[in-house]
Amino acid sequence: MSEEVLIKAEHVSKKFCRSLRRSLVYGVQGVLHSLNPFAIGQQEQDLVRPVLDQELRRDEFWSLRDVSFEVRRGECLGLIGHNGAGKSTLLKILNGLIRPDRGRVTMRGRVGAMIELGAGFNPLLTGRENIYNQAALLGFSAADVKSRFDDIVQFSEIEHAIDMPLQNYSSGMKIRLGFSVFSQLEPDVLLIDEVLAVGDVGFRMKCLNKMSELMSRCAVIFVTHTMPQVFRVCSEVVLLHRGSVAYQGRDLATGVGRYFDEFNSGEQTVSGSGEATVLGLHVTGGSSSALLHKTLEIPFGADLSILINVQFLSGLRRGRIQVLFWNAELLPVLEVMDADLQGHLFEASSNDGHANVLVRMKRLLLNAGKYTASVIVLSECQRVLCRYDQAFELTVVAACASGASMILPADWQGVSTSSENSMNYQESSSQ
Repeated sequence: MSEEVLIKAEHVSKKFCRSLRRSLVYGVQGVLHSLNPFAIGQQEQDLVRPVLDQELRRDEFWSLRDVSFEVRRGECLGLIGHNGAGKSTLLKILNGLIRPDRGRVTMRGRVGAMIELGAGFNPLLTGRENIYNQAALLGFSAADVKSRFDDIVQFSEIEHAIDMPLQNYSSGMKIRLGFSVFSQLEPDVLLIDEVLAVGDVGFRMKCLNKMSELMSRCAVIFVTHTMPQVFRVCSEVVLLHRGSVAYQGRDLATGVGRYFDEFNSGEQTVSGSGEATVLGLHVTGGSSSALLHKTLEIPFGADLSILINVQFLSGLRRGRIQVLFWNAELLPVLEVMDADLQGHLFEASSNDGHANVLVRMKRLLLNAGKYTASVIVLSECQRVLCRYDQAFELTVVAACASGASMILPADWQGVSTSSENSMNYQESSSQ
Protein backbone atom coordinates (compact mmCIF):
# COMPACT_ATOMS: atom_id res chain seq x y z
CA MET A 1 0.00 0.00 0.00
CA SER A 2 1.29 3.42 -0.92
CA GLU A 3 2.20 5.78 1.91
CA GLU A 4 1.29 8.84 -0.20
CA VAL A 5 -1.20 10.99 1.74
CA LEU A 6 -3.77 12.44 -0.66
CA ILE A 7 -6.28 13.78 1.89
CA LYS A 8 -5.29 15.45 5.15
CA ALA A 9 -7.68 17.20 7.50
CA GLU A 10 -6.20 19.04 10.49
CA HIS A 11 -8.50 20.24 13.30
CA VAL A 12 -11.27 21.10 10.85
CA SER A 13 -14.13 23.00 12.48
CA LYS A 14 -17.13 24.77 11.01
CA LYS A 15 -19.86 26.78 12.70
CA PHE A 16 -23.20 27.95 11.40
CA CYS A 17 -25.79 30.44 12.58
CA ARG A 18 -29.46 29.57 13.04
CA SER A 19 -30.55 33.14 12.26
CA LEU A 20 -30.26 34.27 8.64
CA ARG A 21 -29.98 37.95 9.57
CA ARG A 22 -27.21 37.37 12.09
CA SER A 23 -25.40 34.98 9.74
CA LEU A 24 -25.14 37.79 7.16
CA VAL A 25 -23.74 40.15 9.78
CA TYR A 26 -21.26 37.56 11.03
CA GLY A 27 -20.23 36.84 7.43
CA VAL A 28 -19.36 40.49 6.79
CA GLN A 29 -17.41 40.61 10.05
CA GLY A 30 -15.51 37.48 9.01
CA VAL A 31 -14.56 38.95 5.63
CA LEU A 32 -13.32 42.16 7.24
CA HIS A 33 -11.28 40.16 9.77
CA SER A 34 -9.66 38.07 7.02
CA LEU A 35 -8.64 41.27 5.18
CA ASN A 36 -6.94 42.72 8.24
CA PRO A 37 -3.15 42.35 7.66
CA PHE A 38 -2.50 42.41 11.42
CA ALA A 39 -4.71 39.34 11.93
CA ILE A 40 -2.82 37.01 9.58
CA GLY A 41 -0.54 35.71 12.30
CA GLN A 42 -3.48 35.05 14.60
CA GLN A 43 -5.26 33.14 11.84
CA GLU A 44 -2.28 30.79 11.48
CA GLN A 45 -2.30 30.13 15.23
CA ASP A 46 -6.03 29.42 15.10
CA LEU A 47 -5.40 26.48 12.77
CA VAL A 48 -4.20 24.26 15.61
CA ARG A 49 -5.89 25.91 18.60
CA PRO A 50 -8.75 23.84 20.13
CA VAL A 51 -12.20 25.29 19.58
CA LEU A 52 -14.18 26.54 22.58
CA ASP A 53 -17.88 27.01 23.16
CA GLN A 54 -17.11 30.52 24.38
CA GLU A 55 -16.18 31.47 20.81
CA LEU A 56 -19.75 30.99 19.63
CA ARG A 57 -21.77 34.12 19.11
CA ARG A 58 -25.51 34.34 19.50
CA ASP A 59 -27.44 31.63 17.57
CA GLU A 60 -24.22 29.92 16.42
CA PHE A 61 -23.35 26.23 16.83
CA TRP A 62 -20.51 23.93 15.80
CA SER A 63 -21.48 21.79 12.82
CA LEU A 64 -17.96 20.30 12.84
CA ARG A 65 -15.58 20.41 15.75
CA ASP A 66 -11.87 19.52 15.64
CA VAL A 67 -11.96 16.75 13.02
CA SER A 68 -8.59 15.35 11.91
CA PHE A 69 -7.66 12.38 9.71
CA GLU A 70 -5.46 11.25 6.82
CA VAL A 71 -6.33 9.10 3.81
CA ARG A 72 -3.55 7.57 1.74
CA ARG A 73 -3.61 6.30 -1.79
CA GLY A 74 -5.09 2.82 -1.68
CA GLU A 75 -7.35 3.51 1.33
CA CYS A 76 -11.07 4.11 1.77
CA LEU A 77 -12.34 6.08 4.76
CA GLY A 78 -15.92 5.34 5.77
CA LEU A 79 -17.68 8.41 7.16
CA ILE A 80 -20.73 7.42 9.21
CA GLY A 81 -23.14 9.05 11.65
CA HIS A 82 -26.80 9.92 11.99
CA ASN A 83 -28.46 12.67 9.95
CA GLY A 84 -27.13 16.05 11.03
CA ALA A 85 -23.86 14.66 12.41
CA GLY A 86 -21.78 16.81 10.02
CA LYS A 87 -20.88 14.34 7.27
CA SER A 88 -22.08 16.38 4.30
CA THR A 89 -20.59 19.55 5.76
CA LEU A 90 -17.21 17.84 5.98
CA LEU A 91 -17.47 16.59 2.39
CA LYS A 92 -18.28 20.09 1.15
CA ILE A 93 -15.22 21.43 2.95
CA LEU A 94 -13.05 18.71 1.43
CA ASN A 95 -14.41 19.54 -2.02
CA GLY A 96 -13.78 23.26 -1.56
CA LEU A 97 -17.44 24.29 -1.67
CA ILE A 98 -17.26 25.94 1.74
CA ARG A 99 -14.33 27.03 3.92
CA PRO A 100 -13.69 25.80 7.46
CA ASP A 101 -13.74 28.34 10.27
CA ARG A 102 -10.82 26.59 11.90
CA GLY A 103 -8.26 24.07 10.72
CA ARG A 104 -6.72 23.15 7.39
CA VAL A 105 -7.53 20.72 4.56
CA THR A 106 -4.88 19.50 2.12
CA MET A 107 -5.92 17.65 -1.07
CA ARG A 108 -3.48 16.32 -3.67
CA GLY A 109 -4.32 15.41 -7.25
CA ARG A 110 -7.59 15.51 -9.16
CA VAL A 111 -10.71 15.39 -7.00
CA GLY A 112 -13.98 13.80 -8.07
CA ALA A 113 -16.98 14.41 -5.80
CA MET A 114 -20.47 12.94 -5.83
CA ILE A 115 -21.90 14.91 -2.93
CA GLU A 116 -25.42 15.71 -4.09
CA LEU A 117 -27.61 14.05 -6.67
CA GLY A 118 -26.93 15.62 -10.06
CA ALA A 119 -24.37 18.09 -8.71
CA GLY A 120 -22.33 19.54 -11.57
CA PHE A 121 -24.73 18.31 -14.26
CA ASN A 122 -26.53 20.63 -16.65
CA PRO A 123 -30.12 19.36 -17.06
CA LEU A 124 -30.48 20.98 -20.47
CA LEU A 125 -27.50 19.12 -21.94
CA THR A 126 -27.49 15.50 -23.06
CA GLY A 127 -25.79 12.72 -21.19
CA ARG A 128 -23.02 12.73 -23.78
CA GLU A 129 -22.37 16.45 -23.32
CA ASN A 130 -22.45 16.16 -19.53
CA ILE A 131 -19.77 13.46 -19.68
CA TYR A 132 -17.41 15.88 -21.43
CA ASN A 133 -18.32 18.68 -18.99
CA GLN A 134 -17.66 16.55 -15.91
CA ALA A 135 -14.39 15.30 -17.33
CA ALA A 136 -13.27 18.87 -18.03
CA LEU A 137 -14.04 19.82 -14.41
CA LEU A 138 -11.84 16.93 -13.29
CA GLY A 139 -8.99 18.22 -15.45
CA PHE A 140 -9.13 15.67 -18.26
CA SER A 141 -8.74 16.65 -21.89
CA ALA A 142 -11.27 15.96 -24.61
CA ALA A 143 -8.87 13.37 -26.06
CA ASP A 144 -8.82 11.47 -22.75
CA VAL A 145 -12.60 11.44 -22.63
CA LYS A 146 -12.89 10.33 -26.23
CA SER A 147 -10.60 7.36 -25.61
CA ARG A 148 -12.65 6.27 -22.57
CA PHE A 149 -16.11 7.37 -23.68
CA ASP A 150 -17.29 3.90 -24.68
CA ASP A 151 -16.16 2.46 -21.32
CA ILE A 152 -18.03 5.20 -19.45
CA VAL A 153 -21.27 4.58 -21.34
CA GLN A 154 -20.93 0.81 -21.06
CA PHE A 155 -20.40 0.99 -17.31
CA SER A 156 -23.42 3.30 -16.85
CA GLU A 157 -25.69 0.93 -18.82
CA ILE A 158 -27.70 3.84 -20.24
CA GLU A 159 -26.63 3.64 -23.88
CA HIS A 160 -30.24 4.09 -24.96
CA ALA A 161 -30.48 7.51 -23.30
CA ILE A 162 -27.00 8.93 -23.80
CA ASP A 163 -28.23 11.55 -26.30
CA MET A 164 -31.31 12.50 -24.30
CA PRO A 165 -31.42 15.72 -22.19
CA LEU A 166 -30.45 15.03 -18.62
CA GLN A 167 -33.65 16.59 -17.28
CA ASN A 168 -35.48 13.54 -18.61
CA TYR A 169 -33.26 11.12 -16.66
CA SER A 170 -34.48 9.38 -13.53
CA SER A 171 -32.55 9.77 -10.28
CA GLY A 172 -30.99 6.34 -10.72
CA MET A 173 -29.87 7.13 -14.27
CA LYS A 174 -28.14 10.33 -13.10
CA ILE A 175 -26.26 8.37 -10.45
CA ARG A 176 -25.23 5.78 -13.01
CA LEU A 177 -23.86 8.46 -15.31
CA GLY A 178 -22.12 10.43 -12.56
CA PHE A 179 -20.41 7.46 -10.95
CA SER A 180 -19.37 6.10 -14.34
CA VAL A 181 -17.56 9.34 -15.23
CA PHE A 182 -15.68 9.48 -11.94
CA SER A 183 -14.77 5.80 -11.83
CA GLN A 184 -13.67 5.39 -15.43
CA LEU A 185 -11.59 8.60 -15.48
CA GLU A 186 -10.03 7.56 -12.13
CA PRO A 187 -9.38 10.79 -10.18
CA ASP A 188 -6.78 10.74 -7.42
CA VAL A 189 -9.41 11.50 -4.77
CA LEU A 190 -13.00 10.26 -4.89
CA LEU A 191 -15.64 11.68 -2.51
CA ILE A 192 -18.96 9.81 -2.44
CA ASP A 193 -21.97 10.84 -0.38
CA GLU A 194 -25.06 8.69 0.20
CA VAL A 195 -26.01 8.89 -3.47
CA LEU A 196 -25.53 5.21 -4.31
CA ALA A 197 -28.65 4.41 -2.26
CA VAL A 198 -30.71 5.73 -5.18
CA GLY A 199 -29.40 3.10 -7.57
CA ASP A 200 -30.73 -0.42 -7.87
CA VAL A 201 -29.07 -3.36 -6.12
CA GLY A 202 -27.22 -4.56 -9.21
CA PHE A 203 -25.63 -1.21 -9.91
CA ARG A 204 -24.72 -0.67 -6.25
CA MET A 205 -22.82 -3.97 -6.28
CA LYS A 206 -21.12 -2.88 -9.48
CA CYS A 207 -20.11 0.44 -7.90
CA LEU A 208 -18.75 -1.25 -4.76
CA ASN A 209 -16.67 -3.62 -6.86
CA LYS A 210 -15.33 -0.67 -8.85
CA MET A 211 -14.50 1.21 -5.63
CA SER A 212 -12.50 -1.78 -4.41
CA GLU A 213 -10.61 -1.70 -7.69
CA LEU A 214 -10.03 2.07 -7.55
CA MET A 215 -8.58 1.91 -4.05
CA SER A 216 -5.27 0.69 -5.42
CA ARG A 217 -4.91 3.94 -7.38
CA CYS A 218 -6.76 6.62 -5.44
CA ALA A 219 -8.02 7.69 -2.02
CA VAL A 220 -11.75 7.35 -1.32
CA ILE A 221 -14.02 8.93 1.28
CA PHE A 222 -17.35 7.11 1.39
CA VAL A 223 -20.41 8.37 3.27
CA THR A 224 -23.12 5.77 3.82
CA HIS A 225 -25.84 4.63 6.18
CA THR A 226 -25.58 1.05 4.89
CA MET A 227 -23.14 -0.68 7.20
CA PRO A 228 -22.50 -3.80 5.05
CA GLN A 229 -21.03 -1.43 2.47
CA VAL A 230 -18.61 -0.14 5.11
CA PHE A 231 -17.31 -3.67 5.74
CA ARG A 232 -17.17 -4.26 1.99
CA VAL A 233 -14.90 -1.41 0.89
CA CYS A 234 -13.63 0.66 3.84
CA SER A 235 -10.23 0.28 5.50
CA GLU A 236 -10.97 2.82 8.27
CA VAL A 237 -14.06 4.41 9.76
CA VAL A 238 -14.83 7.79 11.34
CA LEU A 239 -18.05 8.11 13.36
CA LEU A 240 -19.33 11.66 13.75
CA HIS A 241 -21.72 12.64 16.53
CA ARG A 242 -23.00 16.22 16.58
CA GLY A 243 -19.96 17.38 14.64
CA SER A 244 -17.32 15.69 16.80
CA VAL A 245 -15.43 12.45 16.26
CA ALA A 246 -17.08 9.77 18.42
CA TYR A 247 -14.87 6.97 17.06
CA GLN A 248 -11.97 6.75 14.63
CA GLY A 249 -9.98 3.66 13.76
CA ARG A 250 -9.58 0.52 11.69
CA ASP A 251 -11.75 -1.66 13.93
CA LEU A 252 -14.80 -1.42 11.71
CA ALA A 253 -16.99 -3.55 13.98
CA THR A 254 -16.46 -1.20 16.93
CA GLY A 255 -17.25 1.89 14.87
CA VAL A 256 -20.36 0.32 13.35
CA GLY A 257 -21.47 -0.91 16.78
CA ARG A 258 -21.26 2.59 18.23
CA TYR A 259 -23.15 3.90 15.21
CA PHE A 260 -26.05 1.56 15.94
CA ASP A 261 -25.96 2.42 19.66
CA GLU A 262 -27.20 5.90 18.78
CA PHE A 263 -30.37 4.49 17.21
CA ASN A 264 -31.36 2.02 19.92
CA SER A 265 -34.91 2.97 20.90
CA GLY A 266 -35.69 -0.18 22.90
CA GLU A 267 -39.39 0.01 22.04
CA GLN A 268 -41.35 -3.25 22.16
CA THR A 269 -44.27 -3.92 19.83
CA VAL A 270 -46.89 -6.66 20.06
CA SER A 271 -49.00 -7.75 17.12
CA GLY A 272 -51.11 -10.73 16.07
CA SER A 273 -54.67 -11.88 16.68
CA GLY A 274 -54.36 -11.48 20.45
CA GLU A 275 -55.32 -15.10 21.16
CA ALA A 276 -52.02 -15.61 22.99
CA THR A 277 -49.57 -13.43 24.88
CA VAL A 278 -46.01 -13.64 26.14
CA LEU A 279 -46.08 -13.02 29.89
CA GLY A 280 -42.44 -13.41 30.70
CA LEU A 281 -39.05 -14.47 29.43
CA HIS A 282 -35.74 -15.50 30.97
CA VAL A 283 -32.59 -15.69 28.84
CA THR A 284 -29.37 -17.34 29.97
CA GLY A 285 -26.06 -17.32 28.10
CA GLY A 286 -22.51 -17.82 29.28
CA SER A 287 -22.46 -16.61 32.86
CA SER A 288 -25.15 -13.96 32.38
CA SER A 289 -28.94 -13.85 32.32
CA ALA A 290 -31.64 -11.34 31.46
CA LEU A 291 -35.40 -10.95 31.64
CA LEU A 292 -38.01 -9.66 29.22
CA HIS A 293 -37.09 -6.28 27.64
CA LYS A 294 -33.50 -6.51 28.93
CA THR A 295 -30.09 -6.87 27.27
CA LEU A 296 -27.88 -9.94 27.55
CA GLU A 297 -24.16 -9.93 26.70
CA ILE A 298 -22.51 -13.22 25.78
CA PRO A 299 -19.19 -14.31 24.22
CA PHE A 300 -19.15 -15.75 20.74
CA GLY A 301 -19.96 -19.46 20.68
CA ALA A 302 -21.68 -19.50 24.08
CA ASP A 303 -24.77 -21.63 24.72
CA LEU A 304 -28.05 -19.74 24.89
CA SER A 305 -31.23 -20.83 26.70
CA ILE A 306 -34.59 -19.04 26.54
CA LEU A 307 -37.46 -19.84 28.92
CA ILE A 308 -40.72 -18.36 27.63
CA ASN A 309 -43.96 -18.06 29.60
CA VAL A 310 -46.99 -18.04 27.27
CA GLN A 311 -50.72 -17.89 27.91
CA PHE A 312 -53.52 -18.77 25.52
CA LEU A 313 -56.46 -16.38 25.87
CA SER A 314 -59.25 -17.80 23.71
CA GLY A 315 -59.65 -21.41 24.72
CA LEU A 316 -56.79 -22.66 22.55
CA ARG A 317 -54.63 -25.37 24.06
CA ARG A 318 -51.99 -26.01 21.43
CA GLY A 319 -49.78 -23.85 19.28
CA ARG A 320 -46.34 -23.37 17.81
CA ILE A 321 -43.58 -21.03 18.96
CA GLN A 322 -40.35 -19.79 17.37
CA VAL A 323 -37.70 -17.13 17.98
CA LEU A 324 -36.40 -14.78 15.28
CA PHE A 325 -33.16 -12.80 15.65
CA TRP A 326 -32.65 -9.48 13.83
CA ASN A 327 -29.42 -7.59 13.32
CA ALA A 328 -29.01 -3.88 13.97
CA GLU A 329 -30.26 -3.05 10.46
CA LEU A 330 -33.48 -4.97 11.14
CA LEU A 331 -32.58 -7.78 8.78
CA PRO A 332 -33.50 -11.33 9.93
CA VAL A 333 -30.32 -13.35 10.52
CA LEU A 334 -31.41 -16.42 12.50
CA GLU A 335 -34.73 -18.21 12.95
CA VAL A 336 -34.93 -20.80 15.73
CA MET A 337 -37.40 -23.60 14.88
CA ASP A 338 -38.03 -27.26 15.54
CA ALA A 339 -36.43 -30.13 13.65
CA ASP A 340 -39.29 -30.11 11.11
CA LEU A 341 -38.43 -26.49 10.21
CA GLN A 342 -41.60 -25.21 11.81
CA GLY A 343 -42.28 -23.58 15.12
CA HIS A 344 -42.05 -25.86 18.15
CA LEU A 345 -45.40 -27.50 18.90
CA PHE A 346 -46.41 -27.03 22.55
CA GLU A 347 -49.49 -27.40 24.72
CA ALA A 348 -50.89 -25.46 27.67
CA SER A 349 -49.96 -27.10 30.96
CA SER A 350 -52.77 -25.62 33.08
CA ASN A 351 -56.46 -24.93 32.81
CA ASP A 352 -55.92 -21.18 32.50
CA GLY A 353 -53.89 -21.65 29.31
CA HIS A 354 -50.41 -21.11 30.74
CA ALA A 355 -47.37 -22.87 29.27
CA ASN A 356 -43.60 -22.67 29.80
CA VAL A 357 -41.39 -23.44 26.81
CA LEU A 358 -37.60 -23.83 27.04
CA VAL A 359 -35.34 -23.68 23.98
CA ARG A 360 -31.59 -24.38 24.14
CA MET A 361 -29.12 -23.40 21.43
CA LYS A 362 -25.71 -25.02 21.53
CA ARG A 363 -22.82 -22.77 20.51
CA LEU A 364 -24.62 -19.76 19.11
CA LEU A 365 -22.54 -18.67 16.10
CA LEU A 366 -23.79 -15.11 15.69
CA ASN A 367 -20.96 -12.69 14.92
CA ALA A 368 -19.97 -9.77 17.12
CA GLY A 369 -22.70 -7.16 17.24
CA LYS A 370 -26.10 -6.27 18.62
CA TYR A 371 -29.24 -8.24 17.92
CA THR A 372 -32.90 -8.13 18.92
CA ALA A 373 -35.18 -11.14 19.27
CA SER A 374 -38.84 -11.60 18.40
CA VAL A 375 -40.96 -14.33 20.00
CA ILE A 376 -43.70 -15.55 17.65
CA VAL A 377 -46.63 -17.71 18.77
CA LEU A 378 -48.63 -19.39 16.02
CA SER A 379 -51.66 -21.62 15.82
CA GLU A 380 -51.28 -25.13 14.44
CA CYS A 381 -52.45 -23.79 11.07
CA GLN A 382 -49.73 -21.07 11.13
CA ARG A 383 -51.97 -18.14 12.08
CA VAL A 384 -50.06 -15.53 14.09
CA LEU A 385 -51.51 -15.39 17.60
CA CYS A 386 -48.86 -13.14 19.12
CA ARG A 387 -45.70 -11.59 17.78
CA TYR A 388 -43.58 -9.92 20.45
CA ASP A 389 -40.84 -7.83 18.77
CA GLN A 390 -37.74 -6.73 20.70
CA ALA A 391 -38.55 -9.18 23.47
CA PHE A 392 -34.89 -8.95 24.48
CA GLU A 393 -31.58 -7.68 23.12
CA LEU A 394 -28.44 -9.73 22.65
CA THR A 395 -24.89 -8.42 22.40
CA VAL A 396 -22.22 -10.82 21.13
CA VAL A 397 -18.61 -9.89 21.88
CA ALA A 398 -15.08 -11.10 21.06
CA ALA A 399 -15.72 -12.51 17.62
CA CYS A 400 -14.69 -11.80 14.04
CA ALA A 401 -15.17 -8.23 12.73
CA SER A 402 -15.93 -9.10 9.10
CA GLY A 403 -19.52 -7.86 9.17
CA ALA A 404 -21.00 -11.27 8.39
CA SER A 405 -24.04 -12.22 10.46
CA MET A 406 -22.73 -15.65 11.42
CA ILE A 407 -19.37 -17.41 11.66
CA LEU A 408 -18.86 -21.12 11.03
CA PRO A 409 -15.69 -22.66 12.44
CA ALA A 410 -14.89 -25.59 10.16
CA ASP A 411 -12.34 -28.40 9.99
CA TRP A 412 -9.40 -27.36 7.83
CA GLN A 413 -6.52 -29.51 6.70
CA GLY A 414 -3.69 -29.46 4.23
CA VAL A 415 -4.00 -31.64 1.14
CA SER A 416 -1.12 -33.26 -0.67
CA THR A 417 -0.08 -31.40 -3.81
CA SER A 418 1.22 -34.48 -5.61
CA SER A 419 0.69 -34.62 -9.32
CA GLU A 420 -1.91 -37.39 -8.95
CA ASN A 421 -4.04 -35.42 -6.49
CA SER A 422 -3.64 -32.28 -8.55
CA MET A 423 -4.79 -34.11 -11.64
CA ASN A 424 -7.84 -35.50 -9.84
CA TYR A 425 -8.75 -32.03 -8.65
CA GLN A 426 -8.45 -30.57 -12.12
CA GLU A 427 -10.61 -33.35 -13.57
CA SER A 428 -13.32 -32.89 -10.94
CA SER A 429 -13.25 -29.12 -11.42
CA SER A 430 -13.74 -29.43 -15.15
CA GLN A 431 -16.79 -31.71 -14.85
